[in-house]
Amino acid sequence: MYLFIRGYMSIISKFQSLVRKVHYRYLSTHNPQKLADHLYKDTMKKNEGINWEHPVDLNEKINWMKFNTDTTKWSELADKYAVRKYIEEKGYEKYLVPLLGVWDNASQIDFSKLPNSFVLKTNNGAGTVMVVEEKSTINEAKVRVQLNKWLKKKFGLKQGEPHYLRIKPLIIAESILKEKTPISSSLIDYKIWCFDGKAFGTWACYNRHRFVAETEWHDLDWNYRPEWSVFTDHYKDGHGRVPKPKNYDAMISFAEDLSKGFPQVRVDLYNIDGQIYFGELTFTSAGGHMNFYSDEVLLEMGKLIKLPTDK
Repeated sequence: MYLFIRGYMSIISKFQSLVRKVHYRYLSTHNPQKLADHLYKDTMKKNEGINWEHPVDLNEKINWMKFNTDTTKWSELADKYAVRKYIEEKGYEKYLVPLLGVWDNASQIDFSKLPNSFVLKTNNGAGTVMVVEEKSTINEAKVRVQLNKWLKKKFGLKQGEPHYLRIKPLIIAESILKEKTPISSSLIDYKIWCFDGKAFGTWACYNRHRFVAETEWHDLDWNYRPEWSVFTDHYKDGHGRVPKPKNYDAMISFAEDLSKGFPQVRVDLYNIDGQIYFGELTFTSAGGHMNFYSDEVLLEMGKLIKLPTDK
């Protein structure tokens, strides 16, 4: 009887999961705001959805802005190719990773003109990155198939992020960045949270692999702030091992300048032996469903965002 009940409950659970998946897929194209509300409740483990009338914390305000403000500029600057022009216009071309090529379709890529090592990625997604360490080892046909598959992906649908859908998908190639550090097998990604020209702190991610990364919050004085994090199976505690980067003040100044005019934006940078490199601008971190930050810091950062409804 126990095995029967267990099997029956498993079937019910799978059916409910399928129904939810179909429902969310429908909402993604017909009512993305309602989808965002459902995802917020699911991810944050809350009975109530987003407070659309009086958003308070960072997640709520990001979601409010997604559907109640003009996000045209978000689309332009979340585009990993178009944002380069913005960086150049601000006078920071020296911080751009060298561009090796840009294409509408993978069939246009002439691999013979690319260096031995490089990075291929789409301009509109997350996780759609291919690091090529040795060109002679890749299967060009398979690489083209994968890249074109990424181009067809409608990034922004699943998380209720309409501004991504306005970005024309492209493939770009950039120089590969390499960093030698005893604490990380991957580049250290310095994610600097800014609020209309004022930095709040840096969330560093490193030892990044497909399903796991080590993370740590640091305030502007580079004090380790573990109480700002909620560590998970994916985001593990780095225990404050990341040293204060060289030219940290220059990184903060750069990030703050890029963020002017935006209520909130996450500025992702790299710093290799004092050479700063621009990564990307993110306006809807985790779709506005960040369950890996503590309620305390989400509220604190939320207070720094001034919405048109705020008095």
